[in-house]
Amino acid sequence: MTRFFSLAGLVAALSTTAAQAQDGLEVIGKPVDGATGFQPAATELARDLQWLDGMILVIITLITLFVTGLMVWVAIRYNQKRNPNPASFTHHTPIEIAWTVVPIVILVFIGAFSLPVLFKQQEIPEADLTIKVTGYQWYWGYEYVDEGFEFDSYMLGSPATLSEADRPGDADVTPFVLDEHMEAKLVDAGYSRDEFLLATDTSVVVPVGKTVVMQVTAADVIHAWTIPAFGVKQDAVPGRLAELWFSAEKEGIYFGQCSELCGFYHAYMPITVKVVSEEAYAEWLAEAKEEYAGVPRARVVASN
Repeated sequence: MTRFFSLAGLVAALSTTAAQAQDGLEVIGKPVDGATGFQPAATELARDLQWLDGMILVIITLITLFVTGLMVWVAIRYNQKRNPNPASFTHHTPIEIAWTVVPIVILVFIGAFSLPVLFKQQEIPEADLTIKVTGYQWYWGYEYVDEGFEFDSYMLGSPATLSEADRPGDADVTPFVLDEHMEAKLVDAGYSRDEFLLATDTSVVVPVGKTVVMQVTAADVIHAWTIPAFGVKQDAVPGRLAELWFSAEKEGIYFGQCSELCGFYHAYMPITVKVVSEEAYAEWLAEAKEEYAGVPRARVVASN
């Protein structure tokens, strides 16, 4: 296995075919300025979470309206002007039973729906593809466990992705600053200005419709790996190996970011996942093995 720690290795990985194998995919999972709500759900887990959120929001709204209405009614009906002689009783057994039992029923009702969603996240199914992800300050390392190769993934435009030898325009790029030079670098890599702070030099590539298990850990401090459109988030803790799983249902590009405050450059640890067809994944996998593990591709030689 090969890990690219050097700058030369990283920029070489950036410029290779494997790193750019899935250009042209639709960007589906990313934050949108000024928008509200969730990103489009791309997995069953995400749909479950979004439905659960909507259901609980309805319950909370009804409770809020009821309590607000009750307070307004009490303030009007029992103010000093309307009720100069207040009642002197201290107990009302039916009401006390009601305000004890009703919340219990509501919580049990919520639990009946939320616990199965939680268990579905935590019960890891048999994997079609296993990827080990390691958080570093401040980038991600990915190991395709069953395929024998690994690579590192940096935010596009970070110092590790700049090389005048491979791209002369990098001489004008200021790391972590969005200007016309950074925008040109994003466009050259197949992204847009809107993907600044989201796009990475190398991406996790997975086949659509397959069960992917991510083994999550960290090498230094606590990080967190998350893709909102997949409905997954898992802390990466040094010395511990946690797991999450997803099965993406639509081809496209999905973004996430480190979601645990991990130091000075925490904001510059994005995650890019490209979901592709099985055929495109097989092609990428062959190129990735050759690039990262030095395994020559089997090439078809046309006969005369």
